[in-house]
Amino acid sequence: MPSADRVVHEVVHEQVPLRVHGINVKLAWVRRAGADDPVVFLHGFGTSKEDFLDVAQRHDFTGRPFLAYDAPGAGATECADLGEVTLPFLVATARAALDRAGIGRCHVVGHSTGALTALLLAHEEPGRVLSFVNIKGVLAPEDCVLSREALTHRDPGEFFFRLAHRSRDTSCYGGGLFAANLPAKLRRGAVPTLFRSMVELADHGELVPKFLSLPCPRLYLYGKQCAGLSYLPVLDANGVELAEIPHSGHLPMYSNPVAMWRQIAEFHARQLMPVARRW
Repeated sequence: MPSADRVVHEVVHEQVPLRVHGINVKLAWVRRAGADDPVVFLHGFGTSKEDFLDVAQRHDFTGRPFLAYDAPGAGATECADLGEVTLPFLVATARAALDRAGIGRCHVVGHSTGALTALLLAHEEPGRVLSFVNIKGVLAPEDCVLSREALTHRDPGEFFFRLAHRSRDTSCYGGGLFAANLPAKLRRGAVPTLFRSMVELADHGELVPKFLSLPCPRLYLYGKQCAGLSYLPVLDANGVELAEIPHSGHLPMYSNPVAMWRQIAEFHARQLMPVARRW
């Protein structure tokens, strides 16, 4: 039998009923318990919690508690009204998930819309987020070119699926894998309201100032194909760590996961001081 201070916590897959803004949600999550402050992973648009499950295999995260879940409209999570899936709804879902898991404070890793969800949550509850790894999250109008275009079409979901299908033949890293996964990972009914919400926030939400105002350590991680983002010098000049991942673009977890995980682990190693707190 292992000693009490060397308990091995298993990775647990569950579906958890939640009530978010009056809507029934059956959240599919995977978690590992532990004594330290957990790492919470929020996946991006068109992807799922599985993007981050290699955390369970990474020796540099051995024993660290974590939580990852499929957002409403994605993966195995069920949502009774996909037309209600907006960024505020996703923030409320994140808050409900953390409360249900008994997580007070946590380190957050978010990608794309998951990073935007994390940013809004951290802005509303700055004491809850201990550190924030933002993987190519939405921060400005330039991050919403395709979603903005999709909203000009009668069926934004159908347009986006056709666009993603065509992306298999582009030079964007990870595009083929993203397109192949999309039918299993994204509910079309969630696309219009989520896109409208995202574009509105990108245009009017003052997201870069919100990100810069967070009191926690921050890392903005992006693929080399995204190195031309106009706000990167602003982030750098205001104390945000930057990490460029070679041989990748918007989806470094698909095209260069080894480099991505190394950057996240090194950032955490500089920031994380384990605290004996069970959740």
